[in-house]
Amino acid sequence: MKKPASRKAKKRKLTAEDLYNLRIPTGLSLSPDEKKIAFSVERMDKKENKYFANIFIHGIEQGVSQQFTFGNHNDNCPVWSPDGKTLAFVSTRDKKVGVYLMPSGGGAERQLIELEGTVTRLQWTPDGKHLVFCLRYNDSHFIKDEKKKKEPPVYRHITRLFFRLDGEGYLPKDTFQVYAIDIASAKLRKITSGKRHNLSPAVSPDGRWIAYVSNRSRNPDIDSLRDDLFIIPFGGGKERRIETPAGPITAPAFSPDSRMIGYIGHDNPNDAWGVTNFHVWSVGLAGRPRARDLMPKFDRMAYDQSITDLSDVHETASLAWSADGKRLFFLSSDTGSTNLYYVPKAGGKPTRVFKGKCHVKAASFNGSNRVAALILADIDNPGDIVTCPTSYGAEKRMVRHTGLNPFLRREIRLSRTREVMFKSFDGTEVQGWLVTPPDFKSSRRYPSILYIHGGPRVQYAHTFFHEMQYLAAQGYVVLYTNPRGGAGRGEIWADAIAGGWGELDYRDCMAAADFLEKQRYINPKKMGITGGSYGGYMTNWIIGHTDRFAAAVTQRSVVDLSSFIGSSDCGWELEREFRGYPWTNRQNYDKCSPISYYEKVKTPVLIIHSENDLRCAIEQAEQMFVKLKVMGKKVEMVRFPQEPHGLSRHGRPDRRIARLEWISKWFNRYLRK
Repeated sequence: MKKPASRKAKKRKLTAEDLYNLRIPTGLSLSPDEKKIAFSVERMDKKENKYFANIFIHGIEQGVSQQFTFGNHNDNCPVWSPDGKTLAFVSTRDKKVGVYLMPSGGGAERQLIELEGTVTRLQWTPDGKHLVFCLRYNDSHFIKDEKKKKEPPVYRHITRLFFRLDGEGYLPKDTFQVYAIDIASAKLRKITSGKRHNLSPAVSPDGRWIAYVSNRSRNPDIDSLRDDLFIIPFGGGKERRIETPAGPITAPAFSPDSRMIGYIGHDNPNDAWGVTNFHVWSVGLAGRPRARDLMPKFDRMAYDQSITDLSDVHETASLAWSADGKRLFFLSSDTGSTNLYYVPKAGGKPTRVFKGKCHVKAASFNGSNRVAALILADIDNPGDIVTCPTSYGAEKRMVRHTGLNPFLRREIRLSRTREVMFKSFDGTEVQGWLVTPPDFKSSRRYPSILYIHGGPRVQYAHTFFHEMQYLAAQGYVVLYTNPRGGAGRGEIWADAIAGGWGELDYRDCMAAADFLEKQRYINPKKMGITGGSYGGYMTNWIIGHTDRFAAAVTQRSVVDLSSFIGSSDCGWELEREFRGYPWTNRQNYDKCSPISYYEKVKTPVLIIHSENDLRCAIEQAEQMFVKLKVMGKKVEMVRFPQEPHGLSRHGRPDRRIARLEWISKWFNRYLRK
């Protein structure tokens, strides 16, 4: 009997609910012998409607990944003991944070300590006898009555500008301090103290010192870019400030001989919102040699500025010395990619170790530094674990160790995403990505969506974006771009909009619309526009200055810059961006506020906003809705209870899906008639 011919399973289009199928790598740690990699994998649980993460270990020689922790927990930040026999990690369980230990070969986990607070920067001391980390206790830690811990406070007495943070809510009264815990006894010891935060601890290789960062300026909320670098003996004693230029400091790291400290920062404490480049600096432990920028001519930031909807926007800098102390490794974003670089200890031009059109999300080094472990994403892949040599041209000898999302390749007909470059009004080239539907035919005419990123000083990149794929799967051509004012193109590019949003950035966005409209397969009468945060601001601005778009969706946006100053968790910092406050520069704030132009709005607009958004408060959406509604404009609002500013990246799963469906429904109403 003749066997029937095998048939390939027909691939389907991506859906909003495919978010539940995605597995996203976070936290990364290479073992001391460079033969194993520990990492966390985050997933969304449909039944529980929550996020969970567990730790895996990949054996490089065996080529096998094994799950290391189990259960509906959030296990993160794995770090290897110096001898490689034990893995420490942080886990959130029952609303409490614990530091756990587990044999790296597998076995029963052991809770070392449980804390009511936030733990960051977990690391081992060189002798393997202690763990060092940053800790800030929640207010509940200081309440002995268990019943009162669950009740709201009678009142909140506020004395600081910076008293709340989006995604966290009202901040605890306690400050972040550096602690050490003895592995044998589980005894916790406080190393630093004071009324100011002491952050980013780093242990010296000889075990003698802890370096950390603290803002000791008179008003740290106003002068938020004036950090100082300190060291303190590990065993306790008096702290010592190491002289550095005024400016922000992060990610301190000791050289292998414990004589130098590298850090990432700059020397412009009056910088606007992220214009001045953060560079790699070094300074002697005793203040000699003096602090200096190792890469003064490098016109890029020394950290990842690429955004995606599959992870929160951290813009967290990291720095690592080579084992011989001759190089310092860091990440940097450039024209839509984030790659791994190093700069010589003596200073000079940085070398791009791992290059290509991709998004290196994290890097880990250990042992002899022969290899680097990376979390690597690209347009078609949300992220996998890879290793590569730490020498130039590493991408040619890259080894991929995981395939965390095989369903994307086997089941999904992904939309084609291609990089485009187009010219703005003055001939300046603007970068973008054009996404076409999975069943695209050039002979058809499609509705389209122009998407504008937030920030403003971040960049869209060669990285996987579920939302763009979803919208394309709904039958739209999507163009997402990097107009002036964003990241990845140097200080002049970032500074182009400082002092006045809505000018060059607006013209670049209109150039993107022109480019989109010129494509023969685009229906010019069915173009939509959307964006979130600053992208929402630009959406609001655009519909007040042109009626070329048939529909708009503005998300977590700003409409009135004057009220934003007082209603945002960090709004007062806009003073550096707009050259003053509303009461000292009212004309500029009114000029740059989209709400000033709403009499001209003709575009039907859907407002999407989160009720617990502390970055762009819900009052911004309410102002917009009321003014447009009273004037008889086509406007509707969708509010998401309990959610913060980052709903699209890490909101409750069902709400993330509802958000995507609302965007699609609105555009379907006006772009498919």
